[in-house]
Parts: sequence; structure tokens; C-alpha cells
Amino acid sequence: MKLSFIVPVYNVASYLQKCVDSLIAQDYSDYEIILVDDGSTDESPQICELYATEARQYNDQLPSIKVIHQPNCGLSVARNAGLSIAQGDYVCFVDSDDYWEKNVLSELMTQIDKEHLDVLRFDYQNVRINNEGLYEAFQPYKFPHRVDIRHDVVDGETYMDERMGYTCYAWQFVINHELTSTFMPGIHFEDTEWLPRMMLKAKRVNSTSRVIYNYFIREGSITHVQGNRAKVKRNVDNCLDVIKQYNLYIEHYPNCRWLKNMRSNMTVSIIALVAQHLYDERRYYISRLNDLKVFPLTIADQGRTYVHKARLINISPLLTIDLLYFKNILIK
Repeated sequence: MKLSFIVPVYNVASYLQKCVDSLIAQDYSDYEIILVDDGSTDESPQICELYATEARQYNDQLPSIKVIHQPNCGLSVARNAGLSIAQGDYVCFVDSDDYWEKNVLSELMTQIDKEHLDVLRFDYQNVRINNEGLYEAFQPYKFPHRVDIRHDVVDGETYMDERMGYTCYAWQFVINHELTSTFMPGIHFEDTEWLPRMMLKAKRVNSTSRVIYNYFIREGSITHVQGNRAKVKRNVDNCLDVIKQYNLYIEHYPNCRWLKNMRSNMTVSIIALVAQHLYDERRYYISRLNDLKVFPLTIADQGRTYVHKARLINISPLLTIDLLYFKNILIK
């Protein structure tokens, strides 16, 4: 088996068919689809079973489709469950409300074989459902996402430092199965922690500028939920956990600029969240950041706003939180 698609599924009955149909509609035959039902309470489990049954009945026309049913444990655990049974030499993660372009897999696998790649990164576009009920592409949601299209094979650390940028999506890669390891459970930033751990082991990495993946922006997706105080605290604690892991990686890869820049990026985000939502606990969080030895921040080219905030934080994290706090009050 050459490739395994791993698709965590949770309450996406309205979108799951489009996702799975897009994986079936590929110009390649040596792959499987693993659907991991993570305790869905809608019709998603039945849809998964229907696809598995059809794959068994029409095994000469459809790829193998396997289904795992488990109690709701979150995205990381669902991905880990898929990894545990994946038979492919390579793996690719797909979120169950997103979908692939048709007939593109053969092109990707050809490049992987030709260049003997451990990791191939591809491009994506954001999509939404318009007023007519049709999917349409639209401009990037948060950050510029275009991949570096230089066509040369490099090791994972070089790729991170020179070409990857600071958006981290596990679903944007085809990955040698031997490089995959389990995702950290119970956090919302599992990709951000997992991706460098995978990439730093890779010896041969390259990109394609071909748009392969359609990233569906919808209300209610786990990455776009407006958080109350408890959710903000959890997100900040998750960021601190990821920074702790980055510190361990930096011990082994002290020259990796991406790790240091990403650590600083997450610190700037923590400072902003604390100022806006957790101001009364600002000294506690500054103490935790000091314990993680994140200061002084590296000043990477991540946009003018980031640079200004990072420089101010290096002067005084507490002053920065105070200024952001009072700025938020004035805006309100």
C-alpha cells in the first residue's frame, strides 16, 4: 500500500460526503481511506459505514475504506487511531469538512517517487459556501499561505528555516509513514507541536505550488470558535505546553531559526490574549513565560504588527500587557 488518507470525523454529516467523494475521485489506485469516527452524535457514523460497505462491494472500483468508531477523545487521538492501522508507506491527513481537488494524487506520488521524498508539501485554498449554497474560494483567512515554490530538495530543518513559514497544518503534507509519530492529545495546537517534530527527522523535503486542498471555513469548526474565559485559559495553557516542547527541540537543534521564531510568535499571542481576557492573571503568566526562558524574543519578519509588539515585549512584558489592556478598553 502506497498511501493512507486519515480522516478524523466528528459531527460533520453535512460535509462528510463531499470530503470522502473527493478522496475517491483520484487518478491513482494504490491507497486507502481510514475514517475515524470520534464519537459523533449525528449521522456521521452511518455515513462512514455506508462508504465502507460500498468499498467492499465495489473493491475493483473503489479504494479500501476502513472505519474506526471510538468515544469522543479529540482530533489528536482520532489521528493517532488512524495512524495505528494505516498500511500506507505514506500518510496524508484530511479534515472531514475539507476536500481535495480531483485527479491530483498521481501527480503528487509521481513527484515523491521521482525525487525520493520523505515529505511533499502542497498548496491549498480557503473555501466557503456562498449565498447560493455553492462552494467558492476566497482570499486567505489569516496569513499568506502560499508555499515556497523553489523546486529543490532539502532536509527538514533547512525547509523549516527557509521555506515553511509559520502556518502549521498537518493536512498540507504527504509524509513518509516512518516519520510520523503520535499527536499530543488534549490540545488545540496539535499541528503546531507535531509538525516540527516530524519535519526535523526528514532528510528529503520539497514543495509543489499546485493547489490540492480546499480548506473549508465554517462557523463551529474547532479552530474558529469564539472563546469564553475558560476556553482562552485553555488555549493559553496549550500554547505554553507547545513552547515547552519547542524548548526540548531547541536543545537538540540549537540553530533552527524556525523553532525560535515560532516560540516568539506564540509568546506574542499569549501576551495579547492575557491582555484582552486574563489581565488579572498577568503576573502569573509572565512568570510562566519567564520560567520557559522565552525572553528576549527573536525579531523575525512576521509582519509589522508582530515586530512592534515583539520589540515592546523585549523592553517590558508587563508594560506591553498594560498598554494592550488599556488600548482594548479605549476601543470598547
